[in-house]
Amino acid sequence: MTLWKEFEDASTVHSFREFSRTHVQPVAAEIDRDDRYPADVVQRAAEHGFNALIVPEQYGGGGCSFRRVVSFFEEVGAASASVGISLNSNFQAQNVILRVGSESLRERYLPRFAQGLKASYALTERNHGSDIRTLDTHAVRDAECWELNGQKSFITSGTGADLFIILAQTDEGLGVFAVPRDAPGVSTFASDRSETFGLRNGPHVELLLQGVRIPHDHLIGEVGQGLKVVVRNLNYSRTLNAAMSIGLARMAFEESLAYVRQRKAFDQFVYDFQGIQWYFAESVAQIDAARLLLYEAADAIDEQRDVERHSSEAKLMCCNVANSVTAKAIQVCGAYGTMVNSPFNRYWRDAKTFEIGGGSMEVLKNTIGRYLGRLNLDQLAASPVA
Repeated sequence: MTLWKEFEDASTVHSFREFSRTHVQPVAAEIDRDDRYPADVVQRAAEHGFNALIVPEQYGGGGCSFRRVVSFFEEVGAASASVGISLNSNFQAQNVILRVGSESLRERYLPRFAQGLKASYALTERNHGSDIRTLDTHAVRDAECWELNGQKSFITSGTGADLFIILAQTDEGLGVFAVPRDAPGVSTFASDRSETFGLRNGPHVELLLQGVRIPHDHLIGEVGQGLKVVVRNLNYSRTLNAAMSIGLARMAFEESLAYVRQRKAFDQFVYDFQGIQWYFAESVAQIDAARLLLYEAADAIDEQRDVERHSSEAKLMCCNVANSVTAKAIQVCGAYGTMVNSPFNRYWRDAKTFEIGGGSMEVLKNTIGRYLGRLNLDQLAASPVA
């Protein structure tokens, strides 16, 4: 009997799970407590070939399907969501460079991810929040370079990043740029809004760009297409957020189940109370259903069909389930579930933060709603039922 269906071949899932349990899980509580960027774990992932799974083999990566990448992030998320979002930041940079970057940019950066290059996706600004259509960060092109000036806020993985992916305003609309951390004029600092209670992989820093000059080929995609580029890329990364959410839901489920099956109250095991069993019956059904939706989204990305819809549905469902399951895990474990040194408060904090970061529940519902609003209902009614 197995608890969870494997959506990749058994040897692949085993290698992902073994890495996560050996190198990630033992330091998960410490990373969360200290709110530090897990540079050592990211480097270890690179040594195992896991920091560049999506990167084609010609650039030194794994050349994996997105379904396989999702399987990896589900296992990492079960061990530490903080490590997971650090690796997801790297994935975001790899994916956008791979899909719309110049060949010179691919050759410059993609092989370095296999060696442990760390990245951050810097879109947000303090005055605009989730509205990235209008920005105060500007990029101006001259005969030699692009020059960037501005400030990005609440930047995930910013304390450890070697490379920043920046969205900036140009004279012709929004553009996306690759900015090395060691470029003159780049600096970061923590603000009064840098520390979160969940997904703690180092303070979410302010990124300051002061006269930063980068080569012309560090523009990713075309000028004026920046919004489209970053939004499409978010469809991929939010699916990985969904994978991590359901991974931590699985871990909360497994650990709380183990606890109540050995804990006694009123002369019987806690699990033997019917009401407790109902909690677990609901949770396992929710997790199973969410995982089906998650891997449907992974297949949709591999097949490039309705990606925006399926990625949004996956994150919406997986985050909802993770919040429900982690809350129930705390409830069934009683006082132990509320203790600071138990893992359940971390699972719940991470699950709640996933509901907001990388596409809030409200944004996801809006996205799905727009998709439904574009459907041709006459054509839908005429379609045969499978």
